[in-house]
Amino acid sequence: MAWFYLFLAALCEIAMGTSLKMNEGWTRVLPSIAAIASGLMSIYLLALSLRTLPVGMAYAVWTGTGAVGLVLVGIFYFQETGNPVRLVFVAVTFIGLIGLRFSE
Repeated sequence: MAWFYLFLAALCEIAMGTSLKMNEGWTRVLPSIAAIASGLMSIYLLALSLRTLPVGMAYAVWTGTGAVGLVLVGIFYFQETGNPVRLVFVAVTFIGLIGLRFSE
């Protein structure tokens, strides 16, 4: 169950980052509320996962999954650059996250 909580926490982290991009410096109400709510939910779910997972590994997976997810959201939703070098490093990060998961 801890890994499920950690996965949900990472999804909330991605939602928070996306909402922060959309709130235009805290000037738009709904994206600002979404950013705060998803950020709080992300931290809560991370805390639940830390009941059984090692803190360093869980934190690395949480932030890494959020980072990879936000890069992909940026590329596909916000039309940010997705050049091959950038995608290689995203893939390396993703491979590292999988390695952390299966080394636990």
